[in-house]
Amino acid sequence: MTIRVLLIDDHAVVREGYRRLIEKHAGIEVVAEADGAASGYEAFKKSSPDVVVVDISMPGRGGIDLVRQIRQLDSSARILIFTMHASATYAQQAIRAGARGYVTKSSSPEVLVNAIRDVFTGKPALCAEINQAIATSKLFDDASAVDELSPREFEILRMILDAKSTDQIAASFNLSPKTVANYHSEIKSKLGVRSDIELVYLCMRQGLVTPLAEPSGG
Repeated sequence: MTIRVLLIDDHAVVREGYRRLIEKHAGIEVVAEADGAASGYEAFKKSSPDVVVVDISMPGRGGIDLVRQIRQLDSSARILIFTMHASATYAQQAIRAGARGYVTKSSSPEVLVNAIRDVFTGKPALCAEINQAIATSKLFDDASAVDELSPREFEILRMILDAKSTDQIAASFNLSPKTVANYHSEIKSKLGVRSDIELVYLCMRQGLVTPLAEPSGG
């Protein structure tokens, strides 16, 4: 039996590379591709894939909220996150949203292919990098209020950290600006911060934001 894959990533060159990589292996075929959450959702409905491979960071609504949306449509959907984010918090949010696997893009091609096969058969699939991140987080009891955010709240937080405006976030989620503002306030309340500056610093400490490098001296 051939595993039918839907590949969702906003970079066409990346999709092409991973499609070729995946299809080198017998029994796996990429039957559809999409470049974002909205097109990915439509592609899922049209192609009915066996496994969805989706990135987290895409313009507008990201992969975690797309996972939630697909699982609302089809509770049996098998979804694998394939992302650059080697973060226990990102992985936990993705699994909470309904993903069955999480692999970082720094993993070897064989890890991705094996994860697709595992997710297809119903097994959880986490790459070694994420297993280590989660184990380290638990070892040091590194619990964070960020982990308590819902997948929707986490995606809105991700867009806030990406400097998206209230109107841009509202358009991405098909929400009113007032609703987004309410989410924004609730996120700050849950995280125990009073301002967006405090919010950014908290997320930097959690590894969700990479500090800008200081310019080197002449």
